[in-house]
Amino acid sequence: MRFLLDDEQRAFARSLDALLTAADTPSVVRSWGAGDHTPGRALWARLADAGVFALAVPEAYGGVGPLPVELAVAFVELGRHAVPGPLAETVAVAALLTEPGPAKRFLPGLAAGELIATLAPRGSYALDADAAGLLLTVGDGELRLAEGHGAVRASPDPARRFGLPAADGELLASGVDLAPAVGTARLATAAQALGVGLALLDTTVAYVGRRSQFGVPVGSFQAVKHRLADVRIALEFARPLVFGAALTMAPADVAAAKVAAGEAAYLAARTALQSHGAIGYTAEYDLSLWLARARALRTAWGTPAECRALVLGEERALVHAEERAAGPHTGVTRPP
Repeated sequence: MRFLLDDEQRAFARSLDALLTAADTPSVVRSWGAGDHTPGRALWARLADAGVFALAVPEAYGGVGPLPVELAVAFVELGRHAVPGPLAETVAVAALLTEPGPAKRFLPGLAAGELIATLAPRGSYALDADAAGLLLTVGDGELRLAEGHGAVRASPDPARRFGLPAADGELLASGVDLAPAVGTARLATAAQALGVGLALLDTTVAYVGRRSQFGVPVGSFQAVKHRLADVRIALEFARPLVFGAALTMAPADVAAAKVAAGEAAYLAARTALQSHGAIGYTAEYDLSLWLARARALRTAWGTPAECRALVLGEERALVHAEERAAGPHTGVTRPP
């Protein structure tokens, strides 16, 4: 099997890259982190015009999806440019709104970029609650529309701000299955992390080629080359896991992709920080935006430990099923 994007998917990625390069996303990120959502909303509308959010919305409600592979393609570029906002949460909401009433009410607005959505377990903080026009909570199988939120709290990533949704609100659905929404959010987060890691690697390679010590570029030192090679290998191993998970959308596959991409981005961030030296610790330097995002995405929508446990649990269940199918007298042995 060849995990290669087709011409149309590659053209879509190039078009998003050009759009986001022209948008000067570092300034958008800083405005968003300061509580000024106007530049971010304008960028959100342009992304919607490019079809990004429609990829998660069924055709019946104004979208073209769900198309997980194309969604992963888009989110790699969103991560590469550190686009702010509840991106994974918005597409998760699109996967969550399956009842005809709420779907008809909200999904066309999500696809068109008119609504920014976020969600959280009841009693937990929601990402960018102050920017979202659609704030949902889930708990005890109920999906509710939250009426407002509490004070906004900062996080280590300045562009990721959290608010506590109101406890009660309009009941939208009961007996809600969270699995599709969690899978979609984890895939989107994994793809973003992959994009963040790729951006950090490109930035670091360019920087060590310019920075000199002892009269030669830092990038010519063997130790630096080895660290950058480790990052490249981690990212290249994560890439097929992300797109393979987009093909299957199996929970274990998505969890594995989330672990691989998150850890690769985190390795890229540590390597970038060390390779840049003191300037890497400077908040005014744009690199800091990607460093903070890599750290946040690593644990968003499932920590590495949680995702690894899911993968191992699926593997153990498969082993036990094979043992039962093989029968007690075949001599088949499996690891515990």
